[in-house]
Amino acid sequence: MVKIRLPKAVLIGGDVDRFVNGKPKYPLIVVLGPTASGKTKLSLVLAEYLASKFHKTAEIINADSRQFYIGMDIGTAKVTKTEMQGTEHHLFSVLNPDEKCSIGWYQKQATLVIGQIHRRGNIPLLVGGSMLYLSSIIDGLKPVVSADKKLRESLSKAYDRDQGRSLHERLMKVDPDSAASIPRQNKIYLIRALEIYEGTGQPKSRVLKKFRCKYDLLMIGIDVEREILRKRIKNRTVKMFADGWVEEVKKLLRKGYGSDDPGMISTGYKEIIKSLENGSDPIGNMNKIIVQTCQYAKRQMTWWRRDTRIRWISEKV
Repeated sequence: MVKIRLPKAVLIGGDVDRFVNGKPKYPLIVVLGPTASGKTKLSLVLAEYLASKFHKTAEIINADSRQFYIGMDIGTAKVTKTEMQGTEHHLFSVLNPDEKCSIGWYQKQATLVIGQIHRRGNIPLLVGGSMLYLSSIIDGLKPVVSADKKLRESLSKAYDRDQGRSLHERLMKVDPDSAASIPRQNKIYLIRALEIYEGTGQPKSRVLKKFRCKYDLLMIGIDVEREILRKRIKNRTVKMFADGWVEEVKKLLRKGYGSDDPGMISTGYKEIIKSLENGSDPIGNMNKIIVQTCQYAKRQMTWWRRDTRIRWISEKV
C-alpha cells in the first residue's frame, strides 16, 4: 500500500497519530474552515492517511447545509463521485430544495450516522462549514424555544419589505453573535433568531443550550490568508459558471422550485434566478456573489476563532 503523507502542519505535535494511538472509544475527527479553504481535499487526504498508516476506514459526514439538497451540485461545490475515491460519504443530496432543514433535524441525522460508523469500527470525519450544524454535534447544541406563528408571520412581512436589511440590523444590535453567523439573505435563520429574542428577551446564543460533547474529538481548522482565500473564492465562482451553474438553476426551476424554497436561498442561486426572471445575464451577478461569499467566509472565521479546541493549520491543502 502506498504511504500517504499529511500536510506537515497537520502533523505538528503528532495530532492525528496521537489521537488514533490513544484508542478513543467514540472518535470523531472534525474538519472545518471557511468556504473554499480546501476542506473536501483535506478530508480525503485524512481518510487515505488513516487507511494507509492505521488500517482504519474513515467515513465522511457532510456538515454544509447547502449540500444537503438534491440537484444543487455545481453551485455548492459538492464533492463528486470521482472525487470521493471510494470513501463512504453521508448526508449529501438527501433533501429536495423545497424541504426545510433545521438544527434538530441535522443533529438527529448526523448522530444516527456517527453511531452507525462507530458500530462498524470505523472513524467518522465530520466535514463542513455550517457553524450551527457543526455546533449541534460538537457542543450538543439544542434550541429550547418553540415557534410563535403570529410573530413569525409579522417578521416574515418585515423581511419582505426590504429583503431583510432592517431585520439584520436589528439582530446586530440585540444578538451580534448570531448576526455574525447568519447572512441577511437567509430569511429562515434570520427570522428564527429574532423569534427567539422576541420570545425570551435573550440572544439566541444564550437560549441555545450546550451540553458536553459525547465524542472524543480531534478538531482541525483550515486558516487561509484573506487575500488568498478571496482569490480562491473568485476562481471557484468563475469555474462554477463555466461548469454550468446557470443551467443547473434552470433545471431546478423547470422542476418547479423557486427562490423562496429553503435550498434556493443559498448564495448565488437566488441571484441567478432573479437575473433569469428579469431577462438579464446571470454572469452579471458574479462580483456580487463573490463579495457575499467572502463576507460569509469572514463570519465563519469570526465564529470559530474563540474555540480553543480547534487545531489550526495554515499551509495550503
